[in-house]
Amino acid sequence: MDKLAKYRQIIQQVVTSHAQIKPAYGEIERQTIFDLQHDHYQVVNTGWENRRRVYGCLIHLDIRDHKIWIQYDGTEVGVANELVGYGIPKQDIVLAYQPPYMRRLTEFAVG
Repeated sequence: MDKLAKYRQIIQQVVTSHAQIKPAYGEIERQTIFDLQHDHYQVVNTGWENRRRVYGCLIHLDIRDHKIWIQYDGTEVGVANELVGYGIPKQDIVLAYQPPYMRRLTEFAVG
C-alpha cells in the first residue's frame, strides 16, 4: 500500500472513531464528511442542547503535498498524537491551526 493510501485509511479510521463518541449532553449527532477526491476529512456536530442550536466542526484534516494538515482539532486526546500512534511520522503532520512561525518550535512539520 502506498503512503497516501495508508494515510487516507488511517485518517478515515480516526475520524470515524471520534464520530461514534456521543456527547454527554444534548441531542447532538456527529457526522463524518469525507471528500475523497480532494482529501478533506471532518467530524461535524449537529443538534440541540438546552434549546440552543449546536453546529460546528470537531475535527478537520486535509492531505496536501503528501502531508496531513490538521486544520482544526477539538478533541481532548489530540489527533496528532493519535496519528503518530498509528505510525505516521511527525514530519508528515502539519499543525495548521498553529501560526507558521510557531510550527517551527514543534516536533511536527512546518508545512
